[in-house]
Amino acid sequence: MDIQLLTGVIVKAKAATYVGGGDKARSSRMGSHDLTWADGDWRYLDSYFGGTDFIGQEVIWFRQQPVWAMNYHGYIRHPQLIDGHRAGATIKAALSSMYRQGRFLGGFEWSGEHGKNTDENVGDAAHFRGHEAIWVESREAYALDYHGGLLKA
Repeated sequence: MDIQLLTGVIVKAKAATYVGGGDKARSSRMGSHDLTWADGDWRYLDSYFGGTDFIGQEVIWFRQQPVWAMNYHGYIRHPQLIDGHRAGATIKAALSSMYRQGRFLGGFEWSGEHGKNTDENVGDAAHFRGHEAIWVESREAYALDYHGGLLKA
């Protein structure tokens, strides 16, 4: 798998779904929220549970074979500093900025009206783990941990 090509597909799919308000699909599992994207031989599904505090998984298929996935868990650490609406707005704005750079990994900082979003990780699309946070008043008010990489049969 060409990691540079895969990274481009991942960025395109992510930008078109959660951040871009993309296609919602019928729930694939009881209580899940599902977002889908497709382009030629590529398919993407982001399936998560919860709202303010949530857990989910993203999968990329190429020619009907799963080739990449990531898992994530995000939560509000200090509800007196940030709520789900403000956290969501901050995350969408920060991720939009990162995706415009053609990437979804790599050290990143973005500041907006509701706080500073930071994203630190190690690895590349083949194998990675990371931590995203929103900082308000010098405190980590929201946190998200994630990891993922290539799938092999």
